[in-house]
Amino acid sequence: MLMHQGIGLEEFNTMTSARAVHALFECCCNVTWAQKVADSRPFGSHEELLAMADKQLFALSSADMERVFDTCVHEHVDNRSGDELGRITRIRLEKMLGPEEGYPEY
Repeated sequence: MLMHQGIGLEEFNTMTSARAVHALFECCCNVTWAQKVADSRPFGSHEELLAMADKQLFALSSADMERVFDTCVHEHVDNRSGDELGRITRIRLEKMLGPEEGYPEY
């Protein structure tokens, strides 16, 4: 379970670097990836953030990618590919951010 859920893009963009890295680390369990994505803020849309996340994910070494699968991916996967890790990471990032249009006011 992620500690940072539904925080929204605006909140993510204004977090301190350390908090942003922590939130991202929950999604992929790689500090290098999390730092590079956090350093790319601010993002104008969820899609911009997801595109940068994918870019930095595919820049990981094969050893780093294996470590992510070993330590962070708890669901069953048929293959340990970058595409599969990207799919899982995107789902977690979307949970972290919440809906792009935000939550309704009650």
